[in-house]
Amino acid sequence: MCAKTIKKAKTEQLPDTGYFSLLTDFDIDLFKAGRHFRLYEKLGSHIVTVNGVQGTFFALWAPNARYVSVIGNFNGWQRGEHAMNVRWDSSGIWELFIPGLGHGEYYKYYIESNSGYAVEKGDPYAVHWETPPHTASIVWDDTFKWTDKKWLTARKEGNWPDKPISIYEVHIGSWRKKDGNQFLTYRDMANELPAYCKYMGFTHVELMPVAEHPFFGSWGYQATGYFAPSSRYGTPQDFAHLVNELHKAGVGVIVDWVPSHFPDDEHGLSYFDGTNLYEHSDPNKGYHPDWHSYIFNYGRNEVRTFLISSALYWLDKYHIDGLRVDAVASMLYLDYSRKAGEWTPNEYGGRENLDAVSFLRDFNSAVHTHHPDTLTIAEESTAWTGVTRPVAAGGLGFDMKWMMGWMHDTLQYFSLDPIYRSHHHNNLTFNIYYAYSEKFVLPLSHDEVVHGKQSMINKMPGDEWQQFANLRLLYGYMYGHPGAKLLFMGSEFAQRHEWRHDHSLDWDENNNPIHTGVQHLLKDLNALYRQAPLHENNFSPEGFEWIDFNDNGNSVISWIRKAKNGDFLLFICNFTPIVRQNYRIGVPRSGYYSEILNTDDAKYAGSNLLNGRLETAPIARHYRSHSLSLTLPPLGMSVFKWEADNF
Repeated sequence: MCAKTIKKAKTEQLPDTGYFSLLTDFDIDLFKAGRHFRLYEKLGSHIVTVNGVQGTFFALWAPNARYVSVIGNFNGWQRGEHAMNVRWDSSGIWELFIPGLGHGEYYKYYIESNSGYAVEKGDPYAVHWETPPHTASIVWDDTFKWTDKKWLTARKEGNWPDKPISIYEVHIGSWRKKDGNQFLTYRDMANELPAYCKYMGFTHVELMPVAEHPFFGSWGYQATGYFAPSSRYGTPQDFAHLVNELHKAGVGVIVDWVPSHFPDDEHGLSYFDGTNLYEHSDPNKGYHPDWHSYIFNYGRNEVRTFLISSALYWLDKYHIDGLRVDAVASMLYLDYSRKAGEWTPNEYGGRENLDAVSFLRDFNSAVHTHHPDTLTIAEESTAWTGVTRPVAAGGLGFDMKWMMGWMHDTLQYFSLDPIYRSHHHNNLTFNIYYAYSEKFVLPLSHDEVVHGKQSMINKMPGDEWQQFANLRLLYGYMYGHPGAKLLFMGSEFAQRHEWRHDHSLDWDENNNPIHTGVQHLLKDLNALYRQAPLHENNFSPEGFEWIDFNDNGNSVISWIRKAKNGDFLLFICNFTPIVRQNYRIGVPRSGYYSEILNTDDAKYAGSNLLNGRLETAPIARHYRSHSLSLTLPPLGMSVFKWEADNF
């Protein structure tokens, strides 16, 4: 939002009132049809100049209200001082221009419903809010001078499926803390996070929800301010500065966006005008039993407009590069987390939420129409077909989907004592059979290091040496596997504690070389991932070929990752603490191979059992005429690159 001069030709004059509206008849038609995807430009509070008089224009959707007024610090929160006027066009929108009111004023809406219900509500379209536990909305001019043109230009020219995507997932409130356990501000983060991500080689940051939320312990997944970065960490301009600095450092920004549910806080969206306005009125469809929150009514056009306008707002106003949509499975299925008799079938008797399916398709179509160079990512935990298939081909239209099956199977495998792993070899190899059914992100996210699930390092079996070797092997296996990568903060240096949202990460653990070794490995894995064989064919079966996936007796797997120009890398993983001498694998070409990464390297605090440079022998293995004899490090992964036919 910025200050605007209202010209008569671009506004509507309301009958018998003499004041102007930002909303035109065309706006209202789009709103009613569920097709106004930038409604944040019209609803909410906007600093404007009308016929030479500066003030703030307010517009609110409350179709079942009989009386609405603007209250705030400017009128002593008196409910009768600034009554709003309902539009004549049956849109249910109330409007008011208040002369002299400007930037920084606190306000709410006092609403009386036709049923006698009375409540004070925050503005659903507010771009700034008071810092919780306070709940007022704030009139705000969110103008910001961006300097990330170079990044945006490169983004438009990029072909994202052929680019490396390595995501560092961050919770702003607990990445680091100041003295006294105080939050870093957005500007504090801008001084540290971009440089750290650039040093580590992550291509993107994924910020857990930054939209305003009343309960800090919800981590942002229970939002009330769908157009406002949380004021806990600063102003809208401060958040824009963080994004701007990340872009200048060459780091993309993905934000978690939550259209699946919202909390029941009185000042929020629930029971907004004395009716189930934003939530579905059927409790079997409108209330989430797991999260004790409300579910949006995806079949209501005005709600669809609200949500899609929110999505585009983050892309328009904050230059966000991607939206990760939370809990998509809970949206798609009417019986999600419900027992028999607790859900209402769709019109065909099925369990699919047809309104949610339609909404997600509209959301993805709108994002890719208005911002074709941005990404949408689904956290979807089921086998729903076509999550990343284009809408025109019958899919949901997401660019990528979290590969939850890979995450579950892999972590289950790594939790086992190596003596039992040979009986669970399929956990490592089976996922390749569906690895290209969607465009996948391999996630090791915040959800895996909370609520008693243990930190990544504490999931690993064995003594300290084996735990760290296992974790380095897990990360190596992850980076060699097809798909984009995601790692939650703290996991890159093997933090011992589970994630605690009220505390900083334990950065002091990096004083221990065994922790620093994991961090150095992640840095080198990100550098390796930028090589063409690991990202050019990331979502295509042409980029992957097994050497041997059947050696469950030794708990060893080996494979090839291939670039479009024929370059390739060899990966060999030994999932036991046993050193395997003279282990022979077939290779695509004869000649010399150099070991370019070994997770057992001393620089990663490993035992330094390395191979160096090797020459092939004309001994057939794995249906190939030439092979290499290797020393497999314990609980280690080796990566080899072909160099030449001769020295």
